[in-house]
Amino acid sequence: MTVHFIGAGPGAADLITVRGRTLIEQCPVCLYAGSLIPQALLGWCPPGARIVDTAPLDLDAIIAEIAAAHDAGQDVARLHSGDLSIWSAVGEQMRRLDALAIPYSVTPGVPAFSAAAALLRRELTLPEVAQSVVLTRTSGRASSMPPTETLPAFAATGATLAIHLSIHVIDQVVAELTPFYGADCPVAVVFRASWPDERLLEGTLADIAEAVAAAKLERTALILVGPALGASDFRESALYSRDYDRRFRPRGGDEGPDA
Repeated sequence: MTVHFIGAGPGAADLITVRGRTLIEQCPVCLYAGSLIPQALLGWCPPGARIVDTAPLDLDAIIAEIAAAHDAGQDVARLHSGDLSIWSAVGEQMRRLDALAIPYSVTPGVPAFSAAAALLRRELTLPEVAQSVVLTRTSGRASSMPPTETLPAFAATGATLAIHLSIHVIDQVVAELTPFYGADCPVAVVFRASWPDERLLEGTLADIAEAVAAAKLERTALILVGPALGASDFRESALYSRDYDRRFRPRGGDEGPDA
């Protein structure tokens, strides 16, 4: 018996890895976060599968469901939205399973910031504009931020910021970022990227808070900020330059196939 922690992607039922879908199809038990996982994904569950919405459950109850499946020798598909590596609360579950000697695997998923960038049709890292993407959030009831991890600290780098779980404090976000990026810095707010009801708001730090208020967005939205979102005159990467000498495309053209 194995618990398969699966990153279920940002929302669209087909934005899941082949491995993740295959595991769902094979598991007689599926635990999913109903507030974030679309019902369409549950269509991959096998007939007769026990499907449990964990949204109303606490950690003890979730582990109890897993332990019961373990005792019955049944594999479990444990679905989390996006990718498991950030803000998934999977770490505490794995710690519990380690203590119970229940085996598990981890399958990554498509993260929300990738789906948001795809909707924008933007690369978040551009030559000499931004070469880093910071995935961060503001403090919330479920988890506070370490004192050194602040929006001003990240903004001072000029990197592209992907700010999660913070749409409810958009005024605070704008106030803390404007001194570093300037009021005219481009901003995008993506609500439920890849879902049927996805919404995209584009603006600047000067006007995005007003747009969010008018749209009445209160949750499940990602804020992207940085000059890379609006740059059009950036230098082309040397990667595909004719003069760039690289192993698989030597500039001299006279090296062997193993160069």
